[in-house]
Amino acid sequence: MRATRFVESYFDAWNHRDPRAVADHLTADGIYCDIPENVQRTHDELIVSLNDIFSDYRYRYELIGDILTSKDTIAFQYRMCPLGTTKKSSSSGSFAGAEFVTMHGNEAITITDYYDIPGVVQPSRLARLRSRETNGAKYAKSGLSSEQLCAYKDRLEQLMRSQQAYLRSDLTLPILAKEIDCSVNHLSQVINSGFDMSFFDYLNQYRIEHAKDLLSELNGQNGAVLNVAFTVGFNSNSAFYAAFKKCAGQTPAQYRRSQSKRAH
Repeated sequence: MRATRFVESYFDAWNHRDPRAVADHLTADGIYCDIPENVQRTHDELIVSLNDIFSDYRYRYELIGDILTSKDTIAFQYRMCPLGTTKKSSSSGSFAGAEFVTMHGNEAITITDYYDIPGVVQPSRLARLRSRETNGAKYAKSGLSSEQLCAYKDRLEQLMRSQQAYLRSDLTLPILAKEIDCSVNHLSQVINSGFDMSFFDYLNQYRIEHAKDLLSELNGQNGAVLNVAFTVGFNSNSAFYAAFKKCAGQTPAQYRRSQSKRAH
């Protein structure tokens, strides 16, 4: 029943062309993985992306078949059809996809979207959007020049390195954009194009490097791993462990043990 309610609400948000409602199906640190575009988007980055997409074309989203569930996962197939078509004629200009959702309570930790389906006619606009080589086209209407991008990039790095903004546990894309004095869309472009990262990957690289320093201190003052997680800005131990393993290739405890062995 939880899966049915989630999917119904999710489709309703897409069909109402409501970017925030779509993104709100993610947890605060959830990630939307767009496989054809080979990008990951945070809650706030997804809102920015969907604002652009919804302004460019109009589709309705339909569930295909049954919703598959296991303990903490949901999977389903969908069809996107141009608005104004009937179900009989919806095959023209439509295409299908599948999403796999990892749940935490009633929200999604990850939503992974596959929609590059062989043999299905795909709208040219979407084909352009999914190519990483068209990053420039993706931000064509942003009005951000290369000079401005570099200036925002330098300001962002200064804020991270000198002021350690990444230690704020409540740091979000809009908060950071306000600190840098630029729009959320421009900051998303700076991080995606300037660093080839999602917002959370960019943020977490600083947090994990700081955590490594704390875990390397062997005088006992840095305390338990959970304390380190909170100190560097994470709100949960699970998010810290996932980010640490992604960045360092091992768990925080394994990293601490390896540093202890080196010291001896």
